[in-house]
Amino acid sequence: MELTRSEQSSLLDCLLEMGDLLLDAGAEISRVEDTLARMGKAYGAARMDVFVIPSIISISMEFPGVESLTETRRIHSNGLNDFYRLEKLNSLSRSCCQTPMPLGDLRAALDRVAAGQKPFRVILGGSVLAAFAFAVFFGGNAWDGLAAAVFAVGIVLLQEYLGRTELNTVVFNLVISLLIGLVVGCASALIPALHMDKILIGDIMLLIPGLAMTNAVRNILVGNTISGVVRLAESLTWAAALAGGIMVALLIVGALF
Repeated sequence: MELTRSEQSSLLDCLLEMGDLLLDAGAEISRVEDTLARMGKAYGAARMDVFVIPSIISISMEFPGVESLTETRRIHSNGLNDFYRLEKLNSLSRSCCQTPMPLGDLRAALDRVAAGQKPFRVILGGSVLAAFAFAVFFGGNAWDGLAAAVFAVGIVLLQEYLGRTELNTVVFNLVISLLIGLVVGCASALIPALHMDKILIGDIMLLIPGLAMTNAVRNILVGNTISGVVRLAESLTWAAALAGGIMVALLIVGALF
């Protein structure tokens, strides 16, 4: 597929947008680099040099007979995982690699993916089910599971509301864990049949960045050391914020009751 210089520049911008969306959806670094390189070659690039870390994407494309194009983009990702969007991006990239689509259609498809999101009822239902299951799995009774499911609704609503603010991930997790810890602690103190630790386990599992940690270790093992260490440090910081919020909540509840 032969592109004009202007089309090559447009392709580079589309690839940066694709990489931005992949990182924001929680894709591992190796997946992002491989996807962008394959897409560039599918559109006729003779050489693709892609460098990705959680905060930066740098792409250099070289087409036969012309000077290479290079562009870098600063990424502001929340580091969360959105498999709904990630699945659509993977499908789009595979489709482009098999049959490259016009750049206008590619841009429109990326805009649709960026604007789309998982249905709220799916997020709510999955969170309620997960909170109930984890609370019971770790030794809680049915009442603990039901309480964890009810408080999971509050977590989802808080995530939806606070997600519209400019809070970074650390403060975001600290605030949510503090509020949930206070509510669960007070409810357990007022209703002796509830076990606070089991309910907290069920609800806090919705916030733990387990997949982000797994991806960080995977990046380190496959040789993306810088990206892996950065992501691991972020994940541990988020986990520390969750623990800190819960600890402060328990201290407050203990002082009150």
